[in-house]
Amino acid sequence: MAIDWTTFILEVINFLVLVWILQNFLYRPVLETLARRRAGIERTLAEAREVENRAGALRTQFENRLADWEQEKATRQARFEQELTAERSRQMQALAHALAQERERSAAQDAHRQEALRLDLESQALEQARRFATALLARLASPELEARLVEAGLEDFAALPADLLNGITTAARMPGARVLVASAFPLTEEQRERIGATLAARLGVSPDLDFRIDAQLGAGLRLALGSWQLNFSLADELAQFAAATHHAD
Repeated sequence: MAIDWTTFILEVINFLVLVWILQNFLYRPVLETLARRRAGIERTLAEAREVENRAGALRTQFENRLADWEQEKATRQARFEQELTAERSRQMQALAHALAQERERSAAQDAHRQEALRLDLESQALEQARRFATALLARLASPELEARLVEAGLEDFAALPADLLNGITTAARMPGARVLVASAFPLTEEQRERIGATLAARLGVSPDLDFRIDAQLGAGLRLALGSWQLNFSLADELAQFAAATHHAD
């Protein structure tokens, strides 16, 4: 088979022309386009990696902040529980103190009421005793009992202390001084003379005596000189008993 070198050379030339055309007008633009696309992809990947790195940094920062917040929350929770426990303890102590004060106040009020009741019962009992004694002594009152009370009263007068007797003596020596002698029953002449003699012996002066009857005395005497008064009667003794019991209450 014979080769047509002219045709062969033309084919070669056509091929080289085709390669040159492809290289300059097709392959190179394609390569440049591919290069640009690769560069864009690489740039996009770089940006994506940068965004991912930033996202990772943000995620790490968020996780650290979250951990810090959890720790802070746990710390605050622990502090709150401590403060709550302390406040609860303080409130319980205050409540216990208030309850103790209330119990003491209630106990004091109960004691006061019981004491008031006791005093009232004692007062009633003493009043009943006084009334009973008054009624009993009223039934026993007689000139004989009065004679005994007169003797006892004169003995008490004779035994008066000097400081009390000085005041009575001064009053007896005043011009126009009169001693009021009250008795529940009429006194005998002997009793009157004994009263006058006893007064004169103790006072150093014989005062005028004004004898009167006072049935409310029950029995006994009552001597009055100015502002001075000496009681030797059942009524006065009972009154002093009642006053003493009320004073003791």
